[in-house]
Amino acid sequence: MRTREEALSYGLSFPDTYQDAPFHDENWQLVRYKGNRKAFLWTYEKDGYICLNVKVAPEKAFFWRDIYVSVLPGYHQNKEHWNTIILDGTVPDADVRLMIAESYDLISDSPVKRIYEAVRKIPKGKVATYAQVAELAGDKKMARAVGNALHKNPDPENIPCFRVVNAKGELAGEFAFGGPGAQAALLIADGIEIKDGKVDLERYQWRL
Repeated sequence: MRTREEALSYGLSFPDTYQDAPFHDENWQLVRYKGNRKAFLWTYEKDGYICLNVKVAPEKAFFWRDIYVSVLPGYHQNKEHWNTIILDGTVPDADVRLMIAESYDLISDSPVKRIYEAVRKIPKGKVATYAQVAELAGDKKMARAVGNALHKNPDPENIPCFRVVNAKGELAGEFAFGGPGAQAALLIADGIEIKDGKVDLERYQWRL
């Protein structure tokens, strides 16, 4: 990878991204994540080379810098969290792409995204509690946030929020997608028995 066009094209291949030039300077072209409008790929020309700024986990920043002379602390950015890649041909394309992908993963991460990812994993025929989903999403204290996120589920066909119940196995009184009775119907179709508005957690709770 040697050109800005190649880098931008790869950055824009990730879901929910867009290109931006916020400084009224054509030399700076960014790729942002739509979910929070944060940039995960900065492109610019410096000293005759196209350079990329990518976000890194602090523990990996020096890993890449130690491997490649053309990976430096982030130009004009926090040196702990950003690296600059000089596209001089010395960094293999596979590793340039990997660093861009890691930057995208770091920028696009959010509690709501982690909640949806956790719910996607609940298998057919099983349920999980709000607290369980919160823990899977990285913070067992955000059980209420789980409820809020699932109430705004953008893709109920693929994010099976009906498989989430409270700590007693009780269903949502007003299920957001279909109204009263919809959650029970979906669970029954999943092969789960409902008795008195509850699921037997001993029998049906998802165990990792």
